Amino acid sequence: MTHSIPRLALIASLTFVLSFPPLRVVARQTEPATAGAAPAVVIPPGPTRTNNNCPTEVVFYDPGRGEDIVVPNGYKVEVFAKDLNFPTSIAFLGNKESFQVFVIESGLGLPSRCNDHTAYGGAHNRNDPFTPEVKIFDRNGTLVRGRIGKDTGGFQTEGPAIGLAFEKDFHGGTLFASDSNQGLRRPGGGNNSSRIVVVDPERNTVIPLINGLPTGDHPAEQITVQDGWIYWSQGSATNSGVVGHDNGGGTNQHEVPCQDIVLSQNVFDSGDGHMSSGYSDHGVARPGTTVRAFEGATHSGMCTGAILRANLHAKNVMDTIEPFSWGYRNPFGIRFAPNEHPLHGNLLVTENGEDERGARPTNNAPDRLQAARQNADGTPDYHGWPDRFGFLDSTQAVFNPQGGPGDDLCNPTPGSPGNATTFPACKPVVQAKDSPVRHVLAFPPQAITAPIAIEPADVAAVGLDFAADRFATGVVRRGAAFISREGDFGFSGANGEPEAGHDIELANFIAAGRHDEAAGKNESVVLELMRFAFNCRHAEQTHDQAGRPVCNGQSEQAFVLGLHGINRPVDVKFGPDGALYLVDYGAVRDFGQSDPDSKFITPGDGPLVQIPGTGVIWRITRVGD
Repeated sequence: MTHSIPRLALIASLTFVLSFPPLRVVARQTEPATAGAAPAVVIPPGPTRTNNNCPTEVVFYDPGRGEDIVVPNGYKVEVFAKDLNFPTSIAFLGNKESFQVFVIESGLGLPSRCNDHTAYGGAHNRNDPFTPEVKIFDRNGTLVRGRIGKDTGGFQTEGPAIGLAFEKDFHGGTLFASDSNQGLRRPGGGNNSSRIVVVDPERNTVIPLINGLPTGDHPAEQITVQDGWIYWSQGSATNSGVVGHDNGGGTNQHEVPCQDIVLSQNVFDSGDGHMSSGYSDHGVARPGTTVRAFEGATHSGMCTGAILRANLHAKNVMDTIEPFSWGYRNPFGIRFAPNEHPLHGNLLVTENGEDERGARPTNNAPDRLQAARQNADGTPDYHGWPDRFGFLDSTQAVFNPQGGPGDDLCNPTPGSPGNATTFPACKPVVQAKDSPVRHVLAFPPQAITAPIAIEPADVAAVGLDFAADRFATGVVRRGAAFISREGDFGFSGANGEPEAGHDIELANFIAAGRHDEAAGKNESVVLELMRFAFNCRHAEQTHDQAGRPVCNGQSEQAFVLGLHGINRPVDVKFGPDGALYLVDYGAVRDFGQSDPDSKFITPGDGPLVQIPGTGVIWRITRVGD
């Protein structure tokens, strides 16, 4: 099956607001502890939660009624479910009159000594928040059943489990999920651990369908099913194409190409004598080498930074795995456009941009919105990564690293000679040796498909869905897409004022230009982007003349400002009732480069501290529904 893109031009509208992984991974805490007391982090008064492994990492937590979330005129927000443990995806079964809501809780996934089973009775304790499971709620948000897949023989215990989708969408059929042992913190422990599994809620079983998928910085993530094929987003194994110390100290697996590639002459310095080529193990330099498709994968058809698919009707599903689209840093959200949509026949993809870390650190790299499809000959199309960041080449000065606590040259291996020093004294070393961001490949394997739009840096555009028709009113047009933007993890400074992220973005596709009567469609479409739902104190909320939300104060994640609002939105999906459901992962303390009050409190607890019991499912409806 192939998909062709319709003849159209997507024009980025100047009206979009410039105000990241999800689950991006740094393998170890690299910022040196400073002498004296822990940094001055403000915890707003009120109800709090913490991580029992690191009890100083307290956060404010009270969703309330969502009154500190501002949305456009004509819409309202409410809490559907709360007190969850790191939910990442949602699926529905039934019709608008009677349906159930399935939520997957991811378990581990972010690096920190705090994110561990120890203080919760171990990985097989049924109350351990760091082990994945599926929960089922009725249409009113009442828990019907939990702990599905949590027992021995269920989901892999280290997580994260991310994707969840029914074969026939609201009509049910087989329930699929993705999981991994990416959270396993021993050297190389999570490599090739991602799976696509079949979840049977009645029998409480989790049966592998596809095993041995690549797993590095990013595992197998979101899932969708169409025409008998299962599609999933397969993240990159590294931050920017090169295995560095941020990848399990250099022990995690390398990138796997979907097509034959030729490496550039460039090798990348980790500061301790380790020089690495892209698509190679850490410390292996092989400039100019031809790397064959799927090199290092456990099975033909498996590769990284790609959308993969497999035929569900085949006798051996694994033998049908193939790349549908590739050349992404971390593709996450995937959704086929509806019939009669300007993007019909294409898969809309959210892509997370590169971080300032590792052996090839990158600053200011934007997130991207991509339209994916196979080429007419059945080969995957190619979107430019790791040498194209959005519309620009990696060597553009805007991407030059500034020097950060996650960069390899800021983290020398004790006792080893080399060019590294410690943060922040390392900054001039990084700027001199890692600028510009040099190419990994000698040349692209095929013509590059450009994104349809770019997002602000470190915004972490993740989940997405197309609007139900009944949801369209006011600023929301028919066929609109909604994108959950998780927000940064503090590796770099804030991306703007106000800071974009920790919100939902609205993407309207507006017909423009001449109408082609023969083809029955317009030749061009304007893509209009705006913040749809974001945090703002209730007393500081207002709207402009068009009904768009405006905040007359600060807009930050809920635990930082003590708000009844959103922390880390990772998925958005429309239910059978026509409502938009937002999956909020919960509170995470981070490096604090963008907001000091989000920083982990005790030195050495970071880089990313998960706080159990702070996940929320929000429901957004039209007023009157």
